[in-house]
This record gives sequence, structure tokens and C-alpha cells, in this order.
Amino acid sequence: MSAHQYDHGHTVAGWVGFAIASVGAGVAGLGVCTVSGLLIAGGVAIGVVSLLVTWALHLAGWGKGPGVRPRAEWSWRVRDSAAPGGHEECLGCRLAGRGRRAAGAEAGSGAATATGAGAGGVQPVMPVQRAGEPESVAAAGTDSGR
Repeated sequence: MSAHQYDHGHTVAGWVGFAIASVGAGVAGLGVCTVSGLLIAGGVAIGVVSLLVTWALHLAGWGKGPGVRPRAEWSWRVRDSAAPGGHEECLGCRLAGRGRRAAGAEAGSGAATATGAGAGGVQPVMPVQRAGEPESVAAAGTDSGR
């Protein structure tokens, strides 16, 4: 169970991409300090690899699309159930040929599209307001007051 009452968005794709990008930034920074074009280019190349690895992990279901995930998928160890069909507002999914559907394909889905369930019938879960908690904190989903 997550210790947080809302979706932080921590994912395997995010953490792996961040780690690789951090190495790339370090190599590029070392290149700047040592005035080495080869190290700067290497750091930039590692950054590009980070982008591609993160995108591949996202498409494999280890990332998340825009918005809040269902409560059962908040843990970073859980794959995204909406990934195979693509996320409607996700640039990465659209670049891979997933995501937004043609107008004719959405017309047949009926109530699922009207209620916002979209692909896979997954509805986002909003945080619940705790007793004594100001309404604005529950609505914003922040923990700045805790």
C-alpha cells in the first residue's frame, strides 16, 4: 500500500529515465569542466538514450499517461493497464501510433466515452477528504499542510 493518499506519478520508466539522464548530465558537465567536446557529445548522447529508454518503458506499460491513475496502480511496481491501447492525451503514445482514436471508433463505445472511461474503462480516482482537512487541500491533492 502506498504511504501517499494521491498519485505522485512515480514509475519505473520515470526513475530509470531520470537515472540515465543524471549520468548523461554528469558526463556532459565533466566535458564542460575539462573542455572536452567528446565528453559533451557523450553526455548529450546518453541524454538521448535516456529519452528513448523512458519512452520504450512507457509504451511497455511501466510509465503512466497524463492524469491520475486508478488507486490500484499507484505503486511504482504496477504496470499501467491503459498502456497497450495508448493514452488519449499522451504525445509519446501518439508518436508510437497509439492514443487518440478515429472519430468513428469512438462513436461505437457509447457511454464509456461519455463518462470519461476511455480505453480500457479505467476511471481516475480522486483523493478523499479526511475529517478536519480543509476542502482546498483535498481538492488539490497536496500534502503541503502535513
